[in-house]
Amino acid sequence: MKISDIYKQKKQPKSFEIFPPKGDLSVETVKDTVNQLQSLNPAFISVTYSAGGSGNSLKTSELCSMIKNDYKIESVAHLTCINSTKQDVLNMLKTLKSENIENILALRGDVIEGCTAHDFKHATDLIPVLKNEGFCVGGACYPEGHVTCESIENDIEHLYEKESLGADFFLSQLFFDNDAFFKFLEKARKRGVTKPIEAGVMPILSKSQITRMIFMCGASLPSHIIRLLNKYESNPEDLEKVGIYTALEQIKGLLEGGVDGVHIYTMNKPHIAKTIIDGLK
Repeated sequence: MKISDIYKQKKQPKSFEIFPPKGDLSVETVKDTVNQLQSLNPAFISVTYSAGGSGNSLKTSELCSMIKNDYKIESVAHLTCINSTKQDVLNMLKTLKSENIENILALRGDVIEGCTAHDFKHATDLIPVLKNEGFCVGGACYPEGHVTCESIENDIEHLYEKESLGADFFLSQLFFDNDAFFKFLEKARKRGVTKPIEAGVMPILSKSQITRMIFMCGASLPSHIIRLLNKYESNPEDLEKVGIYTALEQIKGLLEGGVDGVHIYTMNKPHIAKTIIDGLK
């Protein structure tokens, strides 16, 4: 099933993101994670591209195949393009089609040093190729702006362009300030973006994790989050509990505010997703 149809059938769907195993580990090592997530009845599960930057995209397709064909959960394959030729992408699409994968999240990705591929510069270059091959296409969006973008207005223009080129839905980058997300959503709708925009939420598990992520993503930290980090940074177990609870409260606020759906970054820890989904019940 295409994700665009899921949004038509489900109100405020809840979905998860997981990543492939790193190094030489097989996708079988993630089987228990998927098994536990299946019991939570997610609308879909997205799988990040390659493993820890290894470039082994076959693990993404294998894991997507397991989710779709073995567990009967719709899957979304992340696909980056900046380091690929058009033929590389077409080869990957052929593999995904052979595994009955219908949905792809189109991403630019980070440049690998020494890469000589120049067929794609932006995710917007990838979207028409995916649409031409018959895929349901998702795009990324950034509630507080992409770290390389000059302004939030420019980011909204990129979002509008992605939809104009055929993007069917959007998954947002992590954020911790719901007001920032709703302001972004309002601007996007005023510009003419009509497709579902699902809010991405990442629970806080450690201070180092959040420090790393906000540097990479440019997300701001509300004062109450900063206070929690300072209070519990020397107690990892309590910090994780508080982090999951904070994510649950954030999601409740988003759902009450009328978001199209919520995408939970599970970091391959199914107990995080379970605690949140149970809390929403």
